[in-house]
Amino acid sequence: MPSPAAGPKFTPEFATTFRDITLERIEKENATTRRVIGNIPDGKREYKPEPNSRSAWDLACHLAHSDVWFLNGIASHNFEWTGEPPKPADVAGLMSWYDTEFQTAAARVRTMSAPDLLKPVSFFGIMTLPAFLFLQFAQDHNVHHRGQLSTYLRPMGSKVPDIYGGSFDEPFQG
Repeated sequence: MPSPAAGPKFTPEFATTFRDITLERIEKENATTRRVIGNIPDGKREYKPEPNSRSAWDLACHLAHSDVWFLNGIASHNFEWTGEPPKPADVAGLMSWYDTEFQTAAARVRTMSAPDLLKPVSFFGIMTLPAFLFLQFAQDHNVHHRGQLSTYLRPMGSKVPDIYGGSFDEPFQG
């Protein structure tokens, strides 16, 4: 990906509008992500569809933790990875942590000024982009892992929620 110097010049208005639209979408998607994670049966958290796959629990914790990590990284202009926090004891504990931390991190991004949104941020030296553009990367990461986790639910004896339309288990509500 090109560096900000070689890429397009973004206006403060574009950065704040993009942030507002994308963050609203991320918050809407959060409700769906919570439903997928919340459908993991505690007694089957270690389920893996294949030996090289992550367990449902590892995937759920990664999904929740990285959602918060991305938003905090955008707000602090720092994507240093310090590892995932300790895993809660159960799905309810993860959901409680995720609810609180996600809302706090989203609020940090929502209050960023246009100059802060436009500030170039390095992502592990792989790419450098204005902070606000990482919102799309965060959303893509979430959808990727949520899709993985949703495919684990039925084999674990759980139900697949309506994600972008009805599922066998939860018809489209409109």
